[in-house]
This record gives sequence, structure tokens and C-alpha cells, in this order.
Amino acid sequence: MIDKTARYMSTFFLGLALVACPMATRAAPALASRPVLTLALAERLLQAALQEATRNGWPGVVAVVDDAGQVMALARMDNAYMRASVDLAPGKARTAVMFRRPTAVLEGAIDGPRPALVTAQGYVMMKGGEPIVMDGQVVGGIGVSVDTPDHDEQIAQAALTILK
Repeated sequence: MIDKTARYMSTFFLGLALVACPMATRAAPALASRPVLTLALAERLLQAALQEATRNGWPGVVAVVDDAGQVMALARMDNAYMRASVDLAPGKARTAVMFRRPTAVLEGAIDGPRPALVTAQGYVMMKGGEPIVMDGQVVGGIGVSVDTPDHDEQIAQAALTILK
């Protein structure tokens, strides 16, 4: 009786292995690959922005976020103009990522043909946020809050020149 059961079980497991084996040897579907923002690049972008701000005497806050809008690098310069800048800079960077465009475009839309954008809660629709694009993909964003909207935008755009 034991021999019959053992023979049955070994036959069962052999059959199971033969059925499962083709599934195990099939090639796995290829996963898409995409560029990602590294910490090293985030820090280089941050430093480039800080250099532009320092060169012009515009102290403030600069933030770099990844493609999910999460902060990777942030600096609050000495004598930053506004306390709110600590919230505004990462908010601008996150908004640029989520909308995949400069926040100046969104601010312009609110001031013009699309005032309803102001109802998008949790986003900062003010100049100074730029998406970080590599190989045609948004990999992150940079947000700046110093003293004026034009200065914010200039600093963010100056940082992006290191990608060229």
C-alpha cells in the first residue's frame, strides 16, 4: 500500500513539474525603462540655483523634487525673504511635476482664460516652478521662492541649464 501511494505521489509531482516547467522558462515581459532623477543630479541642480540666487543677491528657498513630487533636496538660504518660502518652493516644484509644465504657464492661465485652475487644491500656481525633463520624460521639478516671481523663474531656469 505504501509503495502504491509513493508511486502515485511521484507520478503526480512529475506531471506537475512538467506542466509548470514551460511557465518557468518563458521570458518575463519586458518592463519599460525611464530616466530617473538621482540625488547627485538633484544636488547639482540645487547648487546651480543657489549660485544664481547668490550671484544676484536674492536669498530664498530652493527645492528639487522627484517625479512623484517628493523632496529630494531643499535649501533655505540665510536671510530668506519670506517664511512662507519653505512651503512655496517645494509646492511649486511639485506642481510643475504634476502638471508637467512650468508654473508660470499655470499662473498665466489663472490670470487669463482658465481662472478655474485656482480651485486645484494643494498646488502652487505661481511662477518659479519648472519641470526637470530628461530624454523627453519629466523626472522631477525645481521650485524657487525668493523675492519676486520673475526672480524665482530666472533662478529655476538657470539651474536647468546644467542639463544642456
